[in-house]
Amino acid sequence: MGLVAGLWLALLGVLGAASLIIAKKPDAKELIAKVAPYQGWIGAVSALWGVWGIINSILTMGTWLKVVPIFWATFLASSLLQFALGLLLGVGVLKTFIKQPQAVEKMDLMIAKLAPKQGMMGLVAIGVGIWMVISSFLWRVGG
Repeated sequence: MGLVAGLWLALLGVLGAASLIIAKKPDAKELIAKVAPYQGWIGAVSALWGVWGIINSILTMGTWLKVVPIFWATFLASSLLQFALGLLLGVGVLKTFIKQPQAVEKMDLMIAKLAPKQGMMGLVAIGVGIWMVISSFLWRVGG
């Protein structure tokens, strides 16, 4: 958790909420268009990174909740957002690696459930990402 993870999450949030952002600020379309060609790979990496974060936050829950509960909650939230948005944005890339029809079917069901919430998750991801960047300057946890 920290500066790089916060910036990555904010970028993922911008891609996830691109349509909402462009609706409010049409001049942002040009900047978002520069990153959009890499959206699938950014999403796929984020989904895998999010799974690792979810597992890690569960494994460290006992220690982190006692010592730094706000960081644990931030880590879990960022991991969940990375997984969900990463899955939505990287589904095309991920499907090229998944060969089992049952797994593809489950992924499609999850995508159908998450898709209506993509814009809101993107905005929340931007907020959490900004918080992670700010907190990385305010506090240092774990060296």
